[in-house]
Formats: sequence, C-alpha cells, structure tokens
Amino acid sequence: MSLIVDRRQLDFLLYDLLDLDRSFAAGRFDGWDRQTVGQILDTAQKIAEDQFLACAAETDAQEPRFEAGKVVLPDAIGTALRAQAEAGFFALPFAADLGGLQAPWVVHMAASGMFTCANTGVANYAFLTIAAANMLAAFGSDDLKARFLPPMLEGRWFGTMCLSEPQAGSSLGDIRTRAEPRGDGTYALRGSKMWISGGEHDIAGNIVHFVLAKAPGGGAGTRGISLFLVPKYRLDDTGNPGEFNNIALAGLNHKLGQRATTNCLLNFGETGESIGYLIGEEHRGLSYMFHMMNEARIGVGYASVMQALGGYLYSAGYAQDRTQGRPLAGGDPAAPPVPIIQHPDVRRMLLAQKAAVEGAQALCLYAAHLVDETHDNPDAAAAAQAQSLLGLLTPVVKSWPSEHCLEANKWAIQVLGGYGYTRDYPVERLYRDNRLNHIHEGTFAIQGLDLVGRKILGDGGAALAVLTAMMDQTAGAARASFSAEAEALIGAVAQLRATVAALAASDDAELRLSNATVFLDAFGTVVIAWMWLRMALTAQSALDGGRDDAGGFLAAKRVSCRYVFRHVLPRALVDLALVADLDATCRDAPVGMFVTA
Repeated sequence: MSLIVDRRQLDFLLYDLLDLDRSFAAGRFDGWDRQTVGQILDTAQKIAEDQFLACAAETDAQEPRFEAGKVVLPDAIGTALRAQAEAGFFALPFAADLGGLQAPWVVHMAASGMFTCANTGVANYAFLTIAAANMLAAFGSDDLKARFLPPMLEGRWFGTMCLSEPQAGSSLGDIRTRAEPRGDGTYALRGSKMWISGGEHDIAGNIVHFVLAKAPGGGAGTRGISLFLVPKYRLDDTGNPGEFNNIALAGLNHKLGQRATTNCLLNFGETGESIGYLIGEEHRGLSYMFHMMNEARIGVGYASVMQALGGYLYSAGYAQDRTQGRPLAGGDPAAPPVPIIQHPDVRRMLLAQKAAVEGAQALCLYAAHLVDETHDNPDAAAAAQAQSLLGLLTPVVKSWPSEHCLEANKWAIQVLGGYGYTRDYPVERLYRDNRLNHIHEGTFAIQGLDLVGRKILGDGGAALAVLTAMMDQTAGAARASFSAEAEALIGAVAQLRATVAALAASDDAELRLSNATVFLDAFGTVVIAWMWLRMALTAQSALDGGRDDAGGFLAAKRVSCRYVFRHVLPRALVDLALVADLDATCRDAPVGMFVTA
C-alpha cells in the first residue's frame, strides 16, 4: 500500500466524478488520454516515493542553516527536485508553445499532490516556481518570457513571490518597498520582504523573485502597487546568470513545519542596486499578483488534503496491525488482544479522516477542473460560468481543507496514541507541516472577508445562485437512492440562502463581516456535503451499471456520505443560523476584557 496516494480514489475522481475523458475529446488536451495520464501518475508516484518520501525525516530534522551569509541545505533536497524537473513535472501544465507538456491543470494537481504528500517542504520549491512561471506567462512581456520562462520550466531556475514585509503582513497597502525608474525601462528596488518561502538557496542556478513595490505616482494604498521581476543574478549577454543583483539574505525564519523550505527575510538594494523589470503596467501589480495567489490558494488547499491523506493512510494501516484491548461486548480477558480497528471509536476517527480528506480532495480537483474549463471550453458562456464558480469557491478551496484536514491529521495522531507524538512515526511531522497551510496565502479570516465581501455580496449573489442551483439539481437526482441526504442538502441550501439574504439586508458593514470566518467554514461544509452526495451518486451509478467492486471501494462511498450528513453537516446549520442572526458577540466584546492587570 502506498503511503502517499490512493490511486483508486484518484482515478474515481478524475474519470467517474469529473469525466476527464471529455476533456481529451477536443481542444488543447486532445493529445492526452488515460494511458498517458496513467504514465504521468506512475512516474510521479515513483519519484515521490523514492526521492521525496525517502528523505522526509532527514529534511525535517536538518533545518536550513544561515552560515556566512548563505543557506546550507541537505543534499537530498536538490537531488529530489532535479529528479522531478528532469521528468518534466515543472513544465507539465504549460502550453506547448512555451515549452510545456500542455497537460490539463487537474492532471498537474493530481501528480504534484504526490510530491506534496511525500515531502511538502521539498515540494514547495517546485510549487512556487510553477506558480511564478504561470504568472510570467500570463502577464510578462515577450522579452521577459523568452529569457526567464525556459529555465524555469526546465527546473533550472526557481521562483518566489515577495509580498509581505516586517511591518505589513497581510495589509499589503502598507508596504514600503520602493521601485525607482532607472531611465532604461528597468527599476531599482529598495526595501525588505519577510516570510519569503524559497527566497535563498543554491539548489538552482537563479531565483526569479516576483516583488510587489510602489513606483512613483501610484498614490497610497494598494492601488499604488506595481509588480516586478527581480532575479537573484542579473543575466549576461548570453542570457545566463551573471552579476549578483544585491538581494541580501538578512535571516531565516524557523517554522513549526515544512522545515525543508527556506523561509527568508530579504533586503533589496541594501548594498547596491537590485534591478527589476516591470510586469504589465505600473500600479496594477496587485491584480497580477492575485493571479498567482489565487492559483496558489488552490494549491495550498490541495497541500492540506495531501498531508492529511498521508496521515490517514498511515493511521489506517497502523490500526489494522496494532493490537490492543478486547471487543466492547466483553469476552474472555485471557483472549488475545484485537487489532484496534475493531474498536468503534477508532473507526470513528478513521471515518472523520476519510470524510475530510476525500471530500476536500474532490473539491480541490473540481476547482482544478474549473481552471481547465475557463481556458479550454469553446462555449464562452460556459467558460465564464466556470470562471465565476472558481472565483466563488477559491476561498473555500483554500480554507476548508486547511481547517478540517488539519483536524484529520490530529485524528491520525490520536489513532497511534502516545506513539503518534514521537518522531519515530510520520504523523506528527505531517500535522506540523499541515498547520502552516492555515496561514499560507491568506489566513482563514482573510478568506472569509473575501468570500462574504467580494465573492457573494460583491456580485449580488449571482455566482452563489449558480452554485446553489447545481446543489439543488444534485439533491433532486439523489432523492431515489439517498433520500435522507438529499433532503438534508436541500435544507442546508435553504439555510444558506436565508443567511446570505440576512447579510445583504444589513446596513452595518462591520456587523455583516464580523462573522465572515464562521460563515466561510459553514459554507465550506455545505459544499463538501454536496461533493460527497455527488460522489455517492456516482459510485451508486457505477454499481448499478455492474461495475466490479472488489474490496468494497464503491460501497464505502455511501457509508462515508452518511457520516458527513449525520456527523458533520448539522454543525454548519448551527453556524449559519448564528450568522443569519447577525450575532454581535465578538464585535461588541470590549477590548479591555482581554488585557490582564
């Protein structure tokens, strides 16, 4: 059994739930088929297991060190990333005319998830480079793309995003980094950037930083922000890395998890000019960066899923082998102990993991499928609808897994008992790695504000109306086989609509947003319940069609779906009712009550 992927589940999602075969029929993916995808996934699994998983404990224990102004990393990190790059995974989702393999984004996500599950700290370098290259491909000039994209897609140069600063974390309007025109079309950047993942190392020949800074004339706040490509090394006349670009490593941050990824404080322009190239137009940098961030948010959500999957697979295997105690019904105390999976509460913890992981995996891959639909659907109206749904769901895709799949990691530790807290087993590392995803690419609270303020109320509920209509359609189709679950989903959707109506009717903007995080979590749970009902329906249809179900994989979908609707969804209804009541408890709590004498 693999500890990084359930290929049967992955195939079920790709082909049964998302009908990936339809994407192969026409358009830019017509060179792909099941056999090709299978070969890609086989290769990803082998490299992830042989290179990434094999060094996971080592790279977690040997954190990056700052010595003589440079970062020192275990050699295994570079070895693993070179294997990934040489197999073509950096280029996998990019268009053929850019040097890519033109794979569907959903295939890219499915493959990259194996590297993330095996060793997220190492996988982050590729994740950031692919996201940076995707932004360059979307908004960079032809000259910049010609010079920087090929080595990034080949995995010879890596990329980062440089947003936050020591005094301005998520409040990007307060950044102080400045970009002064040099008179030749380039800019000199000066300032400090904090929390830069992959910001300094010598694994790659160059590091391509995408930096938010303020150029003259942009005004205050976020509207004055521009985006710049600032390489670690300037390029010489042959296009190769040459002179150092004066980007100084000021220090390393040491985090709870994902320790193999360098996390840096970088100073630009401290000892000389840090020369950068404008991406797009001046003062539109934040909109460009959000192209990268929104993609990264989907990726962070999927990273949460895959780290929880690692914990689930390990704890499920452990529960079958570990013997302790006797059946609750009693019996001979002298009888041998039974595998702990025989105990109902252990199965409860495994069900909680399975429900969160598989539901969130379905959601993330559905979002990746929407990415493909926005770019490859010849029907303009359908492509626009896919884009609208993707925008609505992105905060959920990032946040729900980072909350509930982290809980799944907690249950994985609990299944192992005291052993789960030791470094002898991987579940404690997977928990630490996953905890960071709650903050990466925007905290839970920021996603809630985005969902309520921009994605739902911002468009008058148009995207939400499309989504809830799809949920109603699923419930209608499920009435015959899953009557209780269908009625429960209909009730949850009705409560969701009533809650949104209550928020929209309030004239108090602060009150509307005070419980945005609570709404986000409840909304996400309704979406996950919808995903589970879709999966259960799909599995039932396969069974009705005579599909062989050796091992009970398809039949288990009904059990997991019932768990979600009976144990998980009811909590969302309580939270939606609280939001609909415009509860002001948190807003009105006096600041002084949190200060001790």
